[in-house]
Amino acid sequence: MTHPFLDLAPLSAARFASVEDRVARLLDTRQDVVIMQGEALLPLEGAIRGTAGPDTTALNVITGPYGRTFGDWLRDCGATVIDLAVPFHTAVTAEQIRAALAEHPEIGFVSLVHAEAATGNTNPVAEIGEVVKEHGALFYLDAVASVGAEPVLPDAWGVDLCVIGAQKAMGGPAGVSAVSVSRRAWARMAANPKAPRRSYLSLLDWKERWVDGGRTALPHAPAQLEMLALEACVERIEADGLETVMARHASAAAATRAGAVALGAGLEPYVHEAREAAPVATTLRAPAGVVASELVARALTGDPALPLAAGGGALAKEMIRVNHYGADATPGAVRSSLTALGAALAERGLTADLPGALRAAESAWR
Repeated sequence: MTHPFLDLAPLSAARFASVEDRVARLLDTRQDVVIMQGEALLPLEGAIRGTAGPDTTALNVITGPYGRTFGDWLRDCGATVIDLAVPFHTAVTAEQIRAALAEHPEIGFVSLVHAEAATGNTNPVAEIGEVVKEHGALFYLDAVASVGAEPVLPDAWGVDLCVIGAQKAMGGPAGVSAVSVSRRAWARMAANPKAPRRSYLSLLDWKERWVDGGRTALPHAPAQLEMLALEACVERIEADGLETVMARHASAAAATRAGAVALGAGLEPYVHEAREAAPVATTLRAPAGVVASELVARALTGDPALPLAAGGGALAKEMIRVNHYGADATPGAVRSSLTALGAALAERGLTADLPGALRAAESAWR
């Protein structure tokens, strides 16, 4: 007895490298792309630990929970960290970055999350990249949630370390991830005595044993199934066209936001400005007197597979999240989510205009 997932021929180095090349084309980058054998937290942490040390002064932008995590890692590396935190209902601006760099000219590292699926905002990376480039700092970007939902262009934006994962807008596996690395980021790692070596976190090990060797011999056995899933995921995006995939996510976000506003009952967008709202997920503020996590739990009773969740941690009381990414970036997923929320609100005795919400969502789908 066999199974399609079992008894597979070993994944060759050439095929592994070809998947890296396809990811590089997706990002329109000529930087080295390294696919790492784990969820995106692996390259996110590895890139920081590889480039930051006691001589690093970092500007860490916090627009959601991941920014806080990056700050913790940077401090753990011995870096001096200047946090720039903005309310989670908005995005950071290039001018705020410029002001922070002017106040602290010693900053040599900037960490930023592109789209925060957890809080529903997205940051203007192209504009911020120009400011960081002028200052000369190394630019680290978490694009795990944004890739596939909106443009991610490391070369054009001056990003030195761009980490992506396939499990959100790309609609792929969670068990592998990738990072594009600029030449100066490699140089920073090589000069950093604190950079991990002989470690699963080590990007330098990948460079010396894989990239510098012409990508002919893999450093260790690859995650076979995850690599094949990533290859299939990129293949599907190539077939549909990246612009088409991004447009679908933009439509899902616009439709969800319009539908939630029309639904009423005290529900409102958590991110105030539509232009600052991420196309990967729409966050909503629960009506006054309603606990978001309880409302979501009620909405999921009819269909637990709906892409609805409450905010994490303290946000569980006030934030509802509609995760319209990947396979859920569809009119059907938006309609089903609005319908479930409308029913849950009605059960609480709140007046929700579901027909109006569905009409608004349909009209907003581009």
